[in-house]
Amino acid sequence: MADKPNPQKSVKIAAGAVVCVESEIRGDVTIGPRTVVHPKARIIAEAGPIVIGEGNLIEEQALIINGYPENITPESEVEPKTMTIGMNNVFEVGCVSQALKIGDNNVIESKADVGRNVILTSGCIIGAFCQVNTCEVIPENTVIYGSGCMRRVQTERPQDHRSSSDRLHTRRVSPPGPEEVQRRA
Repeated sequence: MADKPNPQKSVKIAAGAVVCVESEIRGDVTIGPRTVVHPKARIIAEAGPIVIGEGNLIEEQALIINGYPENITPESEVEPKTMTIGMNNVFEVGCVSQALKIGDNNVIESKADVGRNVILTSGCIIGAFCQVNTCEVIPENTVIYGSGCMRRVQTERPQDHRSSSDRLHTRRVSPPGPEEVQRRA
């Protein structure tokens, strides 16, 4: 009886990412630059690797899990599927995301739950407490909201969550320019 090879499990954190020590990261996980992982956030790669792109925000108690489907056990010989998360997504407090493919500029609000068979394109918002556990591709700029998980399409592209925080950060860190010094004088 041959032993199954045990693939190397590793966590790779890019320069410029901020990962709090109180977060839990297990399995083969890659975290891109400028991504922030808050305390008590959990990123679990059981059924395959997780690749998280640049500029994502993963808040407290958010759970991102690449788990096994209900009908498959960890002992089964299945090809691992990579979970891919794009850029500038926000995973708010207490949300759960099992989606294997997430594009860019999405928001999964507090306590929302996105299932494994959902593909989240770009610019989407999954509202607080909404559960989306269907086998579907959510079209770009879709907003799912309310107790009935109603849907609509945004007419404008959502604002990048990083733009306002970057401006604030730049203001605090950068020395004042010549015109700002003259105004203060």
